[in-house]
Amino acid sequence: MASIVFRQDVKDATGVSWEEWIARLEWDIDPMWSHEQMKNHICETWRLTDEWGEWLAVLYGQRLGRTPVGVTKDAGVQIGVRRTLAASKERIWNFMLSSGGRKLWIGSVPEFRLEKGFEFTSAEGVTGKLTVIEPLRKLRMTWKRPEWERPSRLQLYVLPASQGKTTVAIHQEMLDDVYIRELMRRHWEEALRRIQQETEGAP
Repeated sequence: MASIVFRQDVKDATGVSWEEWIARLEWDIDPMWSHEQMKNHICETWRLTDEWGEWLAVLYGQRLGRTPVGVTKDAGVQIGVRRTLAASKERIWNFMLSSGGRKLWIGSVPEFRLEKGFEFTSAEGVTGKLTVIEPLRKLRMTWKRPEWERPSRLQLYVLPASQGKTTVAIHQEMLDDVYIRELMRRHWEEALRRIQQETEGAP
């Protein structure tokens, strides 16, 4: 429920381990409180930032049986981001598969082949395996950062939009927890911003 990444980050940010937080909150939090009540109590009692009060309330609320945003029964923890760009799908597809484009969603890889079953490892430690390839439309793969406990499933779509534009959609599921979901949301939003920056305008 709480990933290794979250456990390390909460310890670094607050000086208290997740297990210690659980013990504190079980002693101090009324399970009937709303999410906002829990967050406010955590922030005021332990003088934490809003961000860490939020995360502790979310993860502790999940322990109490509450379902956070982004969690589904079938796909587990997932995130989807999309952006419509003023560029052709061919241009976007080709950029995303170029060495510069791959850096935005895999990292630096010496070789990348559009073949089902192709496995990659980037210099940054991201590993994965291509499972579905639909040229100029879709890639599906496993995708794992080195600090993760298990791989996620990543899908990249390049879809035609109106007026000659193209929508790039990124969907990632089977993430370890909602904390990693938020980290990946920020990562993919920045990747889409960079893709837009590189593909819009004159060829």
